[in-house]
Amino acid sequence: MAPLSWVLSTGIAILPICLAALEPGPPFIRLDKNDAMVIVADLQEGLYQVVRDFDPVTYRNNMLAHSAIASLFSIPIVLTTSAETGPNGPLPKEIYSMYPSAPIIRRNGEVDAWDNSDFRAAVRAQNKSQVILGGITTDVCTEFLALSLRAEGYTVFANTEASGTFTDKLAEDANRRMEDAGVKLQGTFAIVMDLMRDWRNTPGSLQVLPWLDTYLPAYGYVARGHEAAVLNGTLLPGEEGL
Repeated sequence: MAPLSWVLSTGIAILPICLAALEPGPPFIRLDKNDAMVIVADLQEGLYQVVRDFDPVTYRNNMLAHSAIASLFSIPIVLTTSAETGPNGPLPKEIYSMYPSAPIIRRNGEVDAWDNSDFRAAVRAQNKSQVILGGITTDVCTEFLALSLRAEGYTVFANTEASGTFTDKLAEDANRRMEDAGVKLQGTFAIVMDLMRDWRNTPGSLQVLPWLDTYLPAYGYVARGHEAAVLNGTLLPGEEGL
């Protein structure tokens, strides 16, 4: 080891050799837009009304943002509903208008969507190993399906902002059980950033910033503020050099 006086005078320290032998940590499992798909599970107009762990305006936006991920990255999407001709109601028309030709599996009894053979076939037909999932309720439609998909070998990313339920506690319990089974818990922004990877990619800033302006205005307004500053900004006395 170098003498302390030499280290202080040069600013250079010799790291102990033991640091070179780092043990590998757990793998960072990344979303891959070439191997990912989106599932919209029972984000229905009737079921929307039972969600109490988000305020209604925020959660409506979250449902639409989750659904719009597939369009942004041109990845497959499968839609499913439960008893939509009854009190659960249909999916919001905004989702149907995004994907007029997407597979829609209308279940009339199965609670876990994976128990429906048409749904299983629709998911398998996409030939993807990663699933981005959101549904109502978190503790039933999302959790049951996520656990079934994990049992089948899929890597599941549960969008914690796109699933809603009756109480915060139920959401916490469901998320804990999913995480114990290897489900990845992420919000919409993290999912979008991981699919994009680099602002210079396509989709990149040109496509993603307008999308964020629609579905995550807190970030969209950062870009708007930058635009306004560049096009119309004037420094106030005292700002220059800060």
